[in-house]
Amino acid sequence: MLRGLGKHLKSLFVATPRGDTTTPGYHAYVTLHDWIVPSSKLSSAIGPLSGKHQSALDTAWAELENGLAGWRTKHLIQAADLAAEIRNGPSAPDLANTVVSILVDHSGSMRGQKMLYAAASVDIAQEFLRTLGIKVELLGFTTRAWRGGYSRQTWDADGRPKNPGRLNDLLHIVYREADDMRQGSIGHALKVMLRPDLLKENIDGEAIEWAADRLRKRPERRKILLVVSDGAPVDDSTLHANGPRYLQDHLFQVAVQLETAGDVELLAVGFGSYVDNSYRVSTNCEAPDELGRTMLMALQRQLVAGGTMSAGDTADEVGSSPSPN
Repeated sequence: MLRGLGKHLKSLFVATPRGDTTTPGYHAYVTLHDWIVPSSKLSSAIGPLSGKHQSALDTAWAELENGLAGWRTKHLIQAADLAAEIRNGPSAPDLANTVVSILVDHSGSMRGQKMLYAAASVDIAQEFLRTLGIKVELLGFTTRAWRGGYSRQTWDADGRPKNPGRLNDLLHIVYREADDMRQGSIGHALKVMLRPDLLKENIDGEAIEWAADRLRKRPERRKILLVVSDGAPVDDSTLHANGPRYLQDHLFQVAVQLETAGDVELLAVGFGSYVDNSYRVSTNCEAPDELGRTMLMALQRQLVAGGTMSAGDTADEVGSSPSPN
């Protein structure tokens, strides 16, 4: 670890459990190597880019800033219209007493156009929410390595006991904290989201627990968590050692627990993949350039109606405003 960086990294958990045949339910083999990193320190934490990856990042960033200018303008106009509808509606929600967390899947399958539009879309969404006076968090989740990292190495050194639980090291990223009062685009803070070497495995259940725990510490009365994901949770080492449904079952359990508790409103946008088997309130979009509109519509519906979307709604079914595309 680089000198002076330690104060910017946080372990996700205090305990460092070891899995064995007597450990029930979902668990991690070791949590000592899990990181929470602010986006401003991410490049220092995970290391410099190769020349090839730096070139890819520069190209993606230029596309985000310049190539999507027309797309962004259309979505900002739509966001302004939706904000006016919410403020002037017959049952306007208590916006000042609301906080929204947007949690973005950083799995390898998000690489390319998906992540480009994800970064652009979450920027539009947070700008829309801040215009309404709503507090916003932007979070991302992935792992520090492919197919297990230090966790997998520890398990190997221990003789590979049965039922090890999670065998990869989590990397959770904070792009914007809820107490950040900035208005408008947060632009450059999202650049690291486009690093081609960042996107690895996705362990959704623990990421949702992390995001929900952050919301629960907030004073706002209403707490909303929007998950953006392009598919089921995957970590090869974990699934090979624990069974193919280990991560998916945990995601489902976490979602049910949140929905039952009711203190955090959970909804999801499936990005090129249906997520209604994991989330009671969900919507889907097929093409990357549809994500911005889908997120805006989902947030409007949740804010005004409390999330009465049925599972598996499509982008065209959510809301009534015309598409900006």
